[in-house]
Amino acid sequence: MSHGEGGSILRQPKSVWAVAFACVIAFMGIGLVDPILPAISKDLHANPSQVELLFTSYMLVTGVAMIITGWVSSRIGPKRTLLAGLVLIVVFSALAGSADGVDGIIGFRAGWGLGNALFIATALAVIVGAASGGVGGAIILYEAALGVGIAVGPLLGGLLGGISWRGPFIGVAVLMAIAFIAVITLLPTSPKPTHRSSLADPFKALRHRGLLTTALTALFYNYGFFTLLAWTPFPMGLSAHQLGLVFFGWGLCLAITSVFVAPRLQVRFGTVKTLYVVQGLIALTLVVMGIGTQSKLTLILAVIIAGLFLGINNTLITQAVMKAAPVERPVASAAYSFVRFIGGAIAPFLAGKLGENISPNLPFYVGAGCVVIGILVLASGRKVLARVDEPEEPAPNPADAGRLLVAVDAGPAGTAVVRHAAEVAAQQGLAVHLLHVRETEVVGDDAVALEGAVDAEQLLGERLAELRAAGVSADGEIVASTGTHPEVARLILDRAVKLAAPAVVIGSSSHPGLHGLLGGSVVAEVSQHAGRPVLIIDPTADKLSPVTG
Repeated sequence: MSHGEGGSILRQPKSVWAVAFACVIAFMGIGLVDPILPAISKDLHANPSQVELLFTSYMLVTGVAMIITGWVSSRIGPKRTLLAGLVLIVVFSALAGSADGVDGIIGFRAGWGLGNALFIATALAVIVGAASGGVGGAIILYEAALGVGIAVGPLLGGLLGGISWRGPFIGVAVLMAIAFIAVITLLPTSPKPTHRSSLADPFKALRHRGLLTTALTALFYNYGFFTLLAWTPFPMGLSAHQLGLVFFGWGLCLAITSVFVAPRLQVRFGTVKTLYVVQGLIALTLVVMGIGTQSKLTLILAVIIAGLFLGINNTLITQAVMKAAPVERPVASAAYSFVRFIGGAIAPFLAGKLGENISPNLPFYVGAGCVVIGILVLASGRKVLARVDEPEEPAPNPADAGRLLVAVDAGPAGTAVVRHAAEVAAQQGLAVHLLHVRETEVVGDDAVALEGAVDAEQLLGERLAELRAAGVSADGEIVASTGTHPEVARLILDRAVKLAAPAVVIGSSSHPGLHGLLGGSVVAEVSQHAGRPVLIIDPTADKLSPVTG
């Protein structure tokens, strides 16, 4: 497997840095307003439930907009979709900062949510398409932007909010305006997708039990998540600066576990089992917050610790969604986001109503209860979700037994892998089984298909033709993966066993992403556990490395 060529990930076109900068600001969108909620409530004489509608309008519109982002992008192209999102964010964040009443801010946050949906839905794909040095470098940049944005958002919100609650809104408008100028100037126009999405596709996808189960689980979990995020600033009683620091700690923990910890737990314990435990810990954290609502220290520690659990959950449930239904990954992502954001939209307003009219403790208990309901929903679909951690089963074909297994992806290095595999197969008198891994990269709770189904079929056909032209008998298949290096390795190892492959041929580059760099590579995983020779192709030097076994 190989995603890319060599070279430093920092040597990117200016257009990539422009989009990455905009990503940082976009990921600040949710946490940015946390530190200023009490200030808005005080200065505009609004009660907590009114102020909480800043979250509700933002999340509701974002969720609904997820249904149309694919439709829009497939018609006007990724660059125009990206720019449209940036324009909306600039306009509506500036309007929110100049509003004189809470109702105006609520409405303008809704417009901001639409812009954010259009931007986020296309940003990762644009970075991947424009980056040099392969997909690996692009994913690392996006992961870095995600981490910085989530962590720094509350910090910047607290810093600017300490001057005025208008500060964070104006600050985002200015920064995104700079990003817009950079993107429209530097980013080349990308071709429109050949396939046009239908608005009905996400709704049709929800007919699949696995996707509906994970989406409903996320809906109830998101209720607890946004109860913590939106209600906690009120009983804490801290200044904007102090709230910014607390939620900076929360965002930092979330970003770290999302990228580094979640993939390791997934490999060790499995996706669904880990989700049971992590969501149980989230529910327990909310119960502790309900018991200790009058204690600032309890709330501060609970918020920061919750970030650890939330990061793991966000990544793993998104990966589960990507494998829960036999539909295109962007369609599954749109359907899932639409449903889960309903929970994020309801929670802030209802938490405010419960907290101001009954008890400040009650929102946390209700949030914990909703997370528990989500766990029960997840458990109800355990049979249909059993396939989440299982490699795709190949169609049985006795003629495939004893074939040389050649693993490739959409990266350009696959050409070198196929060429050397043809030489080895011809020398040894072996037939070849070409395993083309079609990946979807999951970063936090975002997912993007790195290759379309039609493109994968075409590339597989071209590479099989190359093998046959070299006089080698060859067949192949396409399998889907969410992109974590342990999962890709498991797919390859599973095929090697089922085919009784005498050897495996694979590219030498490690899997992309920060967790891939720290957690090892597909090659290392396959070499360690294959139980047969692994022939490693160095695509940079275009040569066959010594055989390992």
